[in-house]
Amino acid sequence: MGLIGVGNISPAYIKGSRAFENLDLVAVSDIDVERAKARAAEFNIAKACSVDELLADPEIEIVVNLTVPQSHAAVNMQIINAGKNAYAEKPFGLSREEGKPVLDAAAAKKLLVGCAPDTFLGGGIQTCRKLIDEGAIGEPIAAVAYMVGHGPESWHPNPTFYYARGGGPMFDMGPYYLTALINLLGPVKRVTASARASFPERTATSKELNGLKIPVEIPTHIAGVMDFESGAIGNLIMSFDVWSHSLPRIEIYGSEGSLNVPDPNTFGGPVKIRKAADKDWQDVTLTHGYTENMRGIGVADMAYALRSGRANRASGALAYHVLDLMQSFHEASEQGKHIMIGSTVAKPAPLPVGLKPGTLDE
Repeated sequence: MGLIGVGNISPAYIKGSRAFENLDLVAVSDIDVERAKARAAEFNIAKACSVDELLADPEIEIVVNLTVPQSHAAVNMQIINAGKNAYAEKPFGLSREEGKPVLDAAAAKKLLVGCAPDTFLGGGIQTCRKLIDEGAIGEPIAAVAYMVGHGPESWHPNPTFYYARGGGPMFDMGPYYLTALINLLGPVKRVTASARASFPERTATSKELNGLKIPVEIPTHIAGVMDFESGAIGNLIMSFDVWSHSLPRIEIYGSEGSLNVPDPNTFGGPVKIRKAADKDWQDVTLTHGYTENMRGIGVADMAYALRSGRANRASGALAYHVLDLMQSFHEASEQGKHIMIGSTVAKPAPLPVGLKPGTLDE
């Protein structure tokens, strides 16, 4: 594998990929080659080079795209046009119009596409998937998902992009929550929403940019409703406008009980269940491993898929369905109606129980 983009998220991918026996990170690249050289030296990576050099390397089969969101789709196309399998950070693109050509180009060349988040492959959400599949809460009938806070401008060294096109709570954090829900409940067929930008500008208070005024170009509070193909109904709030709250991250409500799902931006627990006869929530022992920060588990899963011919779990089709949903929430509010979702995807296969560390297939 090779890696394009050596920004803040790259160390997590470098460390995570080294946990898997089927991955060999041989090269890193960046628009700033000197920065790539510094990252290569930091992590003892054999080669640092330009993007063109990396894409021309015949040994590299998977290229991980860690560029900024505005470049994800274009760089994915470069990777595919070079005849290599592409795995990108989220989101898959800024619109359906960006994302769909990537899927089509990969299919035409018989290449795989993958995309973050891969946190749903961690032990916490895989434990929840096992419980649901085994009927521990009966038939899932509803779900809620809440990502609420007051934005990143108080701590992020460069928060401007969070309030530009491709940012906001939906495109920044929505992929974690929506991917987790699709993994647990399957695809969504219809959505509606109300959305607003509550404040026309934000003021950065981080040390680097203290006092900077940031214009807000996107909705910062979105309240949505999802109709899953399975029949379950989901409520969702994504917000950068809330100072404090006492909401869960995700809960799934079934005909025989309720399931409290851990933060989908992490890989571990806790997982809690409360069945109809229980007087209180019960802690669930995690049934799966990979509970630490395992960015790169989706890349390893893609490598297994390349060798075995099975489908990759953190797939481009899954990421495109998430992109379709995110865009549709915004459109539903703008147009004042329900939006029928044009895309669909099968639930990713669950991970087996009892895997040896560093492996994903039995």
